[in-house]
Order: sequence, then C-alpha cells, then structure tokens
Amino acid sequence: MSDKNFMTLQFASRSENEAFARVAVAAFVAQLDPTMNELTDIKTVVSEAVTNSIIHGYNNRTDGVITISTQIDDDIIHITVEDNGQGIEDLEQAKQPLYTSKPELERSGMGFTIMENFMDEVEVVTAVGIGTKIKMLKRIESKKALYN
Repeated sequence: MSDKNFMTLQFASRSENEAFARVAVAAFVAQLDPTMNELTDIKTVVSEAVTNSIIHGYNNRTDGVITISTQIDDDIIHITVEDNGQGIEDLEQAKQPLYTSKPELERSGMGFTIMENFMDEVEVVTAVGIGTKIKMLKRIESKKALYN
C-alpha cells in the first residue's frame, strides 16, 4: 500500500493568481526532489491550465473559483486543475495545435499541446455551462530509480 500525500488549493480566477498556483504546486512537488526540467514542466503545465481556466473558462471574470488538487503517489504526481466556467464546446478542436478561441488576445493555441508533451498523461473532462477539469500525471524520474 502506498503512502499518498496531497494538497488542495482554491483561489479566485484572477490572472495574478497564476504565479501563486505555479509556485505552490512546485513547492509541494519539491519533496520528491525532481530535476529542474521536471519542475519546469510541472510549473509550465500548471500555468497553462490555470491561464486557460481564467481566459477561456471564466472569460477573464474575476469572480470564478479555480481548484488545484495535487497528490503524490510514490513517484507519480497527479495534478487536477478545475473550474466551474463555461466549459469547452468542441474539445477535439480546442486540442488542435495553434487553435485558439481568443485570437484577439494573441494566444498561441498551444496550451493542451504543451500539457500533453510535458506530462505523461492528460485527461480533459468538460461540459458546456458546467466547467472543465484537467487531470495530469507525471512520473518523477529521480524517484523512479529508488523504487527499481
């Protein structure tokens, strides 16, 4: 039986909270002694997911709530970023590289692509009018060696 450690954060859908979320998750994950690349990957995907919630989920409204849950299970980090925003109408289209529903904001449309490339698994659950939940998993290689 594994010993799971976890934390949950909730914060307002304000752009200034994106850096807080990134640093908080990185600080929690640091106990696994990840490499700098692993830590950078995790910080980047948290930034992407939170920014997507703010810009797309809540359409830049500051009265929404974003929840981040992070769990450590041996050498695996589970990160869930969830909003109760507008949801994604066409998830497959939203996952296409360079697609953005906000071209006027000069968004790159690479958020989901970055998440999928930096994490070992990414699952998106969304419903229009209800919100979006992004579940991500990453195995920390520096710890994997300890268990083999």
